[in-house]
Amino acid sequence: MSIFVLDSSVAVKWVLQEPGTSKALSLRNDIFRQIHEVIAPDVFVSEVAHALTKAERQKIIPVGDAQMHLADVLRFAPVFHSFLPLVARAVEISSVTRIAVTDCIFVALAEQEGCEMVTADDRLVKNLPGYPIVSLNSL
Repeated sequence: MSIFVLDSSVAVKWVLQEPGTSKALSLRNDIFRQIHEVIAPDVFVSEVAHALTKAERQKIIPVGDAQMHLADVLRFAPVFHSFLPLVARAVEISSVTRIAVTDCIFVALAEQEGCEMVTADDRLVKNLPGYPIVSLNSL
């Protein structure tokens, strides 16, 4: 069984029809079948909730559906790790790479746990060479 740090960008594709949704659903099925295990910093919940309420504001989903979609995502929730011990390393990574600290918290968890972070954000993959990060599209 492989372990991945699950980026919220992947989990959002479980409930919103976007490019990459089929790959994200395939990963979710592998998680369900225990082929992969996923972990995430606990800021994951806030990031998913933000993406879903943003989708409401952009009229991608009806207002009020964010709560239901969040519950769907959390049915396959990763094992959560506190983000606080990861912040110092995330700040270091952010300072060097100029990537948002929140994204770097996920990378710091991958470093700490000796695994890769899977993301649907190819910009992160491109801008973080040498860090333990892999594109959803490459799975």
